[in-house]
Formats: sequence, C-alpha cells, structure tokens
Amino acid sequence: MTPSPPPLQALQWDLFCRVIDNFGDVGVCWRLAAQLAGRGQRVRLWVDDASALQWMAPAGCPGVELRAWGAPAPAPHERAPDVLLEAFGCEMDPGLLASSVHRSGATGRKPVWINLEHLSAEPHAERNHRLPSPITSGPAAGWTRWFFYPGFTPATGGLLREPDLLARRSAFDRMGWRKALAASHPQGGSGEGCRWMSLFCYEPPALAELLAQSQSQSRCTRLLVTPGRAALAVQAALAPRAVERAHPQHGQLAVVCLQACPQPAFDELLWACDFNAVRGEDSLVRALWAGQALVWQPYPQDDGAHHAKLWAFLDWLQAPPALRQFHARWSGLDSAPLRWPGDDTLAEWSACVQAARARLLVQDDLATQLLGFVLEKR
Repeated sequence: MTPSPPPLQALQWDLFCRVIDNFGDVGVCWRLAAQLAGRGQRVRLWVDDASALQWMAPAGCPGVELRAWGAPAPAPHERAPDVLLEAFGCEMDPGLLASSVHRSGATGRKPVWINLEHLSAEPHAERNHRLPSPITSGPAAGWTRWFFYPGFTPATGGLLREPDLLARRSAFDRMGWRKALAASHPQGGSGEGCRWMSLFCYEPPALAELLAQSQSQSRCTRLLVTPGRAALAVQAALAPRAVERAHPQHGQLAVVCLQACPQPAFDELLWACDFNAVRGEDSLVRALWAGQALVWQPYPQDDGAHHAKLWAFLDWLQAPPALRQFHARWSGLDSAPLRWPGDDTLAEWSACVQAARARLLVQDDLATQLLGFVLEKR
C-alpha cells in the first residue's frame, strides 16, 4: 500500500451528479461525499434528483450540503470550489463553470477539475486513469480536466471504502440479524437451516429458472428481495398474485419483500446472506467488501458493451468455472441450464470473493486516492 498523503486543509469540493434511471449514481456520489466530509473536507453535492437520499441517507451528513441541479452558483460570500468533480461525465451546469472561472481569475488559483468515470475492470481503466484533457474553448479555455477511474487494480483509483468498514463487518451479529428479520416476517418461516439470498437486480433472464429451482430444493431458500425493479421482476417470474403479500411461501422458497433502507442497512443485508445478487456499480463494491458469494448483473446496454464489462470483472475476480457459468446464464449470455449452487459451491465462491477482497485491501481506497491526487495537482 502506498503511504497516505499528507493531511489536507479543509478544501471545498463541488460534486456533480445526474441520476439517470437507477440509484447507483447518487448512491456512489453520496458515499464519496460522506467519506470526504469524514476526512475534514467540505462538500457541496449538486444533484438533479435527490429523492433517493430520503431513504439512503435520511440523517444527512455533517459537512455535506445538498444543492439542486440548476440552482444559482455559490454567492460571493460562499467559498469558491477548490475541486470540481463531475461524476460519470455528467457535465456541470455551464453557469456554475463560468462562475468558477470568474472567481478563480480573482484569486489566481484554478480548482482541480476531475471527471470521475464509471467503474470497470476493462483495460481502458488503467490506460486512461489520471490522463489530462486540456480545455481549448469556452470560458474555461486553458484549464485541464483530469480523468479519474475507480478500479480493482493498483493502476486505477481504487474503490470506495470507509475506514471502519471491515471492523464493522467483523463485529456484525449475523445470526442476531437473521433472527430479528425472521421475527418481523414470521409467515416466511423461521429461516432456521435455510440458505439466505439477497436479490438486488434488474431483470435477469435466468431469474424465473432460479426461482423454480429454489422451490424444489431439498433445503429451503429465504430470498430477501429489494424494492423496485427486483420486486417487480420476482412478481413477473412467479405465478400471478404470488408476491402480493410481503412474505409468500412457494415450496422450499420463502420470499421476503423488503422496504427501502439506508446505505448502512443495505451493507448489513449483504453481510447477513450466504449469496448476494447485486447490480450496477455501488452494490457490487459493497458485495465485494461483504465477502460472501455473489452474482453481479452489470447495467444492460443496447450495444452489448456490458458483456465485455462482465467478462473483464470475472477475469479480475479469478472466478472459478461454475461461477463464470452462473454469471453467463444469469445475464443471458449463455443458454445452458442454470445450476443452483450447493453449499460446497457457495463456499468456493465465497472463498474467491474473499481472496479478491484481500487483494483490494492492500490498495488505497478511492477517497484516499482522490485526496492525494488533488494535493498533487494544487
């Protein structure tokens, strides 16, 4: 692990986020904003749809201020940004950029301008990480915007990880959590002796096959379904009216429909389960830190670009053949029958994830690397 950067003064970070059609964009940006604030930084988070934060982060975070997309630029008495960070190429409001250029002219100091890219294990993440993009026209002509790529290898920007995350993971009372959930959903059974699986997905092509197999297994499966697209996908895959109640039973399959929850509670859900189905970027990272067997569904793209993203991730993960095959069928890249993993297979997959987690833990996290990068460029 590289040495931690020297302490930074409290800089003003302006983070920009546009929510497309899911929760991952604002989820990643909120985690980053909170982690920066936890290290003494001041953050303004500009977001066009902050509604999901009502349940993701209901208590807010000291040091993080929400601003609506399109709101006026910071007033003269407010601190000018030291860092401009556009998440996922969202392109900040031109008025805000013009205001920042104007104020920097008075101080003679330009903010560090960063484009935080999407997470990928593909080779372009290492190749393009930290590359400059000179601005040749417009009010910011002469400035430089820097590409910053999160990633899984030392040649990238790392992953979001709170300093106390692994300590909280180690102290987590898994059985106590399961007993509490079983008590609140008694119609789904006690959960004793069951396999526990979380489901946070889009619409996996193999979902109906997995549900059908779960109903006929010799061992029960307790499926914890997150609200939104995952719940709708389960409803479509099961018989009509099958999931109108919060905890229907289908043979050996008990379905528990969950409510939206804060980010720390979502982490606990992943810690509590034997097998986690996750999607997009944010929940994939949280599932890696959980250290349990996982199946990941990347965001489907019309041009099929998510296929290469999935295979690159599985290569980095050093996934065993059975896990690669399950992923291929889960995302519709293979028509071979789905094979529901037994205990030995789940143990092999969990060991694979834990080995990958160990590789990640010797690398600096994303917030630490961003802080070091800003210190370097100021």
